[in-house]
Amino acid sequence: MKALVLSGGAGTRLRPITHTSAKQLVPVANKPVLFYGLEAIAEAGITEVGVVVGETAAEIEEAVGDGSRFGVKVTYIPQEKPLGLAHAVIISREFLGEDDFVMYLGDNFIVGGISGLVDEFRTERPDAQILLTKVADPTSFGVAELDPAGHVVGLEEKPERPKSDLALVGVYLFTPAVHEAVRAIGPSWRGELEITHAIQWLIDRRHDVRSTTIAGYWKDTGNVTDMLEVNRSVLETVDCRIDGSVDESSEIIGRVCVETGARIVNSRVVGPAVIGHSTLISGSYVGPFTSVADGCRIEDSEIEYSIVLRGASITGVRRIEASLIGRDVEVTPAPRNPSSHRLVLGDHSKVQISS
Repeated sequence: MKALVLSGGAGTRLRPITHTSAKQLVPVANKPVLFYGLEAIAEAGITEVGVVVGETAAEIEEAVGDGSRFGVKVTYIPQEKPLGLAHAVIISREFLGEDDFVMYLGDNFIVGGISGLVDEFRTERPDAQILLTKVADPTSFGVAELDPAGHVVGLEEKPERPKSDLALVGVYLFTPAVHEAVRAIGPSWRGELEITHAIQWLIDRRHDVRSTTIAGYWKDTGNVTDMLEVNRSVLETVDCRIDGSVDESSEIIGRVCVETGARIVNSRVVGPAVIGHSTLISGSYVGPFTSVADGCRIEDSEIEYSIVLRGASITGVRRIEASLIGRDVEVTPAPRNPSSHRLVLGDHSKVQISS
């Protein structure tokens, strides 16, 4: 069995961060989202991985390398334009051959991995198996319709009037039967070859398409709100480890990871939180659910429930929360402008002005 990891999307919902960085490499608890997926694939016993890449190919190849650090062998598959998930399957035909495969969206995050799902698929071998989860707003996802017996009878991509609240999670398992399906469909109204249409093609021709509804945690990390929520979820599992230095005037509360070379000076850090290599926290407060990457500097500031990327500096700012701070960003206080009030008051007026 092989894996196909899709990492070619433009990440428009995470701009401006993704103007200069691949969305799959934005870190969660100081580790790129893509790495969690590759680790889950390796844990499931899959060693051959095709990574579909687009405009950010160079950055992803530099980060992932040959895959040996994850225990897999990576083959890069270029996609000139993000023309849909089914298109990614078409261009990966040579790599996939006649093997079964799991298709994993590189910006998705699933707690608990996919080992159980892969084992089940290897045993049962339906033509396709999809993961579903209940969501509050199904119009933003591919949506599945099940019959009373729980069989998949229909799929829609981002429907205006969803027939259920069951969204497709970004993990799919296929036998080679899917190759005929992806070549049989045409572009959707979005101009893309939708994998939902290919699966529907299989359903219409009475292929064995099954679903598993997961109760565990899943997020598509395509926007800042979801990215912060995933960061919070991962940080809740972080163990306390102090490899850097913490001076006597500082206070560490709860589960906090201070990496090698990091310095905490006259500061208070409340976990769960991660402080990256060679980062300085001085005269500051770092609150729960915050990840500060390598080589950052936070001085005389307060930050909470945020992600700070490599090399950023925050000085003299109170207060930052629910934020995603990009690489090498500088955040400083704005200069204070002289304040004044211009008044035209009638006789016997009473005016209150806050100073």
